[in-house]
Amino acid sequence: MRYFRPEEFDCKCKKCKDNGEGRGVDMMEDYFLQMLDDARHKAGIPFVITSGYRCPSHNRAVGGVANSAHTKGLAADIACSDERSRGYIIGALYEASFNRIGIHPDFIHVDDDDSKSADVVWLYKE
Repeated sequence: MRYFRPEEFDCKCKKCKDNGEGRGVDMMEDYFLQMLDDARHKAGIPFVITSGYRCPSHNRAVGGVANSAHTKGLAADIACSDERSRGYIIGALYEASFNRIGIHPDFIHVDDDDSKSADVVWLYKE
């Protein structure tokens, strides 16, 4: 990866950190990381990953959906709070062939989970 450090994808829960599990980059799908790296290059702005891999326990704790793409190594949340950055990020994600994007006021979720509907964009309710 050109633009990301492996630890950016680590599970954030204390249990994973304490027992050495949750090393996210090992749990993430390689092709997903390559697509994300490509999107970052196309956007021309930094992507700050706020959530990468999540163990099932942490996913439940943060209110993630059952069968979350985060638990499969197929999702990332990218910090974003302004309109210009949001436009660059979303445009670059499309250019990199992502087709599942969730928009929250503070982040953009992207995944490539083919067990879920494709060609969708959704808004998170606060």
